[in-house]
Amino acid sequence: MTIQRSRPFGQKYAFVVAGVIFLALLAAAGVRTAPGVLILPLGQAFGWSRDTISLSAAMGIFLYGLVGPFAAALMQAMGIRRTLIGALALMAISISASAWMSEPWHLLVTWGIFSGIGSGCVAIVLGATVVNRWFVTHRGLMMGLLTASTATGTLAFLPILAALAEHGGWRPVVWTVAAGCALLIPLAWWLLPERPADIGLRPYGATGEETIEPPRRNLLAIALGTLVTASRQRTFWLLFATFFICGFTTNGLIGTHFIAMCGDHGIPEVRAAGVLAMMGLFDLVGTTLSGWLTDRYDPRKLLFMYYSLRGLSLIWLPYSDFSFSSLSLFGVFYGLDWIATVPPTLRLASEAFGDRDAPVVFGWVAAGHQIGAASAAFYAGFMRTQGGSYLEPFVVAGTAGLVAAGIALTIRRQAQTAPVAAVG
Repeated sequence: MTIQRSRPFGQKYAFVVAGVIFLALLAAAGVRTAPGVLILPLGQAFGWSRDTISLSAAMGIFLYGLVGPFAAALMQAMGIRRTLIGALALMAISISASAWMSEPWHLLVTWGIFSGIGSGCVAIVLGATVVNRWFVTHRGLMMGLLTASTATGTLAFLPILAALAEHGGWRPVVWTVAAGCALLIPLAWWLLPERPADIGLRPYGATGEETIEPPRRNLLAIALGTLVTASRQRTFWLLFATFFICGFTTNGLIGTHFIAMCGDHGIPEVRAAGVLAMMGLFDLVGTTLSGWLTDRYDPRKLLFMYYSLRGLSLIWLPYSDFSFSSLSLFGVFYGLDWIATVPPTLRLASEAFGDRDAPVVFGWVAAGHQIGAASAAFYAGFMRTQGGSYLEPFVVAGTAGLVAAGIALTIRRQAQTAPVAAVG
C-alpha cells in the first residue's frame, strides 16, 4: 500500500476527519432545511400553492433517504472522498441552477431531484461509515456529534436564510446555500484521506494493525445484497419502522412546515426560524448526550424515552397559544431529541449486522426515515391546503411517535462482540 504524506496530530487526526465530515453534514442539513424557508417567498413570488412547493421538498427528502444505502455502497466501491466531493458539486450546481427557475417543475428538478441525490450522499450514512472506519472507541459519542451537525446546520443556516428571504426574497437564499456547498469541495479534497492506513495510522483507539478487506466494487450487489440479507431479520423491520416514524415526526413535518405554521399564527419568518435555531441548539446538546448515553445504557430504553417525549410535544403544540413562552417550551423539549434517536439506532444495527454491513443496513433504515419525512412533508402541505390547518398532521405525527416508543422496546439485542477496527 502506498502511504500518503503524513498528517499532524498522530492518531488524533481522526478528529480532523470527523471535523470535515461535520461541516459537510452541516451543509447538507442547510440544503434540506432551506425549502422550509422558501415556502412563503416562493408562494408570494410565483403564486405557487403550499402543496406544490411541498411536493418538491418531499421529493428531495425522499431521495435524501433512498440514496443513502447506495451512497454507503458507493463509498465502499469508490471511496469516501470521491463520493463526498461529487455530492457537494452536484448540490452546488443544482441549487445554483434554481436561481433561474420560473415553473414548478424547475423547483422539483433542482431542489427535489438533484439536490436530493446529492444530499443523500452527505447524510447520516456518511457519518456512520466514517465513524466505523476511523474510530474503535467512543463510537457512540462520535456518531452523536456528527449527527448533531444536522441540528447545527439548522442553528447556523435558518436565521440567516430567513432574514435573507424576508428582506431580499428567495434568490439570496439559493446563492447562499449553493456557495456553502461549493466552499467545502477543496477542504474535503485536501484534508480527507480515504482511511487511517493511507497516512500510516490506525483507527483511533485501535490496539492492533488495521485489517483492510478488499474493496467490493459491485455497487448494486453491495446495496441490494445487504438489504436482502438484512430483511430476513425481524430487527431490521423494527428499526425501519421506528425510523420511518422518526422522519415523519422531524424534518418532514417540523423542518418543512414549522415556519409556515407559525406564519398562520402571525409569527414572522425570522422569529419562527429563531425557534427552530433554538431547537437546533438543544438538539446539539441532546444528540451529543445521546451518543454518550448509548455507549453506556440500553439503546432500546433510550429510544422509548426519545419517541415518547417527541410524540407528546407534537400533540401539545397545535393546542398551545403560540406565545413566546409556549414556543420556547416546545423548542426545548422537542429540540432535545430531534435526532437523538440516531446513535442508539446505529448501535442496534451494528450489534445485529456487524461493522462491515452496518453502514449499508443503516442506510436502508435511514431510507425509511426519509420516506417517512417525505410523507409528512407532502401530507402536512396537502392537509393545510385542503383544510386550512396543521392540527391533524401534528396530532397524527404525535400519536405515531408514541407508537414508535412501544416498538423500540420489542427489539431484541444481539450478543455483543468486541469491536473490530476495519470496515469495508
